[in-house]
Amino acid sequence: MAATRDLVQRELPNDLSLRSRGEHRLKDLQTAEEIFELVISDLTKDFPPLRTLDIRRNNLPSQTTPLVGREREVAAAQEQLLDPDVRLLTLTGPGGTGKTRLALQVAAEALQQFADGVCFVPLASIADAALVPTAIAQSLGILQAAARQLLETLIDYLRDRQLLLCLDNFEHLPAAAPFLSELLEHCPRLKLLLTSRAVLHIAGERDFLVPPLGVPAREPLPPVEHLTQYEAVRLFVERAQAVKADFAVTGNSGRAVVEICQRLDGLPLGIELAAARVRLLPPEVMLVRMDRRLPLLTGGPRDLPFRHQTLRGAIAWSYDLLIEAEQTLFRRLPVFAGGCTLEAAEAICGGWETGISSQAPRGIESPLPDARSMLSPIDVLDGAASLLDKSLLREEQSARCEPRLLMLETIREYGLEQLEASSEAAEVRRRHAVYYLQLAEAAAPKLHGPEQVDWLDRLEAEHDNLGAVQAWTQAQPRGREQALRLASALLWFWLVRGYYAEGRRASSATTRGRQRCWSRAWYCSGSSAIAGQATTRCIDSAKRPRIKASTSARQRCTKRVWRCVVKRAIRAPSRQR
Repeated sequence: MAATRDLVQRELPNDLSLRSRGEHRLKDLQTAEEIFELVISDLTKDFPPLRTLDIRRNNLPSQTTPLVGREREVAAAQEQLLDPDVRLLTLTGPGGTGKTRLALQVAAEALQQFADGVCFVPLASIADAALVPTAIAQSLGILQAAARQLLETLIDYLRDRQLLLCLDNFEHLPAAAPFLSELLEHCPRLKLLLTSRAVLHIAGERDFLVPPLGVPAREPLPPVEHLTQYEAVRLFVERAQAVKADFAVTGNSGRAVVEICQRLDGLPLGIELAAARVRLLPPEVMLVRMDRRLPLLTGGPRDLPFRHQTLRGAIAWSYDLLIEAEQTLFRRLPVFAGGCTLEAAEAICGGWETGISSQAPRGIESPLPDARSMLSPIDVLDGAASLLDKSLLREEQSARCEPRLLMLETIREYGLEQLEASSEAAEVRRRHAVYYLQLAEAAAPKLHGPEQVDWLDRLEAEHDNLGAVQAWTQAQPRGREQALRLASALLWFWLVRGYYAEGRRASSATTRGRQRCWSRAWYCSGSSAIAGQATTRCIDSAKRPRIKASTSARQRCTKRVWRCVVKRAIRAPSRQR
């Protein structure tokens, strides 16, 4: 390159010289550069043509910023694309995960393998699936004959060509999938590389899920000098330096940057939007505002489509493409914290006919005599499968328990906004509380027998949901009795798994004015059945007039209860540990 030539040419020995090979486009550079080769006397001076983007026909757009990380994904996707058995590779993932950027890099890397080049076809602005053939023809430079169908013209052109078609943003055009099948059927050397938020489900398709960027753990936090080895942090730093040249990760800001990247689920779009705010908001200040990510993450580049200018816009694009039943399930599922099983999703989100009866515990009954009108029934199984296909849900396998359905936190925040804006929020949260209170009370007697480990693991998997229900019941005007029942049922789980602080917080929150109730339940907690009976008796006695206990008396009571419970745990058989 010219800059390198200027630096070294005066220092070269007499038997070495530089020779220009002209300007060429390289896959990792934004513009064409003049390339030079080193000529050594007495050695061959004839070399094969350079393998650059110019040697194969292509219309790959130049990128204004370099690709950060993704080396593993590029290599894995290219390997699948070049597999002889793969005709169609679909890069899937939620909005903002970097599918288009990855596809461009994969296409550039694989360019030399396609004798007739690579053709990039942007489809974001195409609203009608019938116009997809026209968009492809325009990108290929093909003119339609008046007397022929465009499909026939495309097939004739592509039939004997070894070419890669890169179709970007296909998710809103599923009706064009049969057209792609016909192309693949009649053009044996053609391959397709698609980016989409949903798989197409056609023959020959291979799905490649684009993962979020790698994020370091907060505990223990890696040394500051190692943080940029993680892709998410490196992207944040590079984009932050583009708006604030002197930005650097320090001991004070490093932890905040890591937590910001985690709160954004490693999504490149979210990280880039957050980094653009560094000029005004240092990472430590930005982190305070991250409880509500979507209003903060706006102001993307104006030359990008609107859905890529804000994180909310990226998610809203996917939401708007859902049918009504899928939108309904999408806004109900965020009630789960930390994901859920399919069984729980069907019981809580499926509608009145599935899972949760009207006989709810006292204090968390339905706000209406008949809640059927509040929660219409939907098919959760089909809906969850569709949301998985559309990258709005993830599935996580567990060694002991059944697979769990998860939402990225940025997507869940948008879903919660939709839930709160609907008329279903109160009923969905009530059903969520009923389900997990029943689960905890069903688990309590099992925690002292041969099934203990399985039930402990099940409660561990639902730890976030149980905590969310505990907080919700405590906040309800008539929910404190249920909060106490939940705390009593979870007591042994908290002790065995070491959640002592959580147990103390639950005790202080649920015993305001009902110290005798809490004391009896916890003193009797060596037997969950007795604890349940004691809880019921205490709830009844709590309704009668009571003498107010002083703060010091309450503190002494809590300490005695806790000391007694811990002693019980220490004396418990080894199988209970």
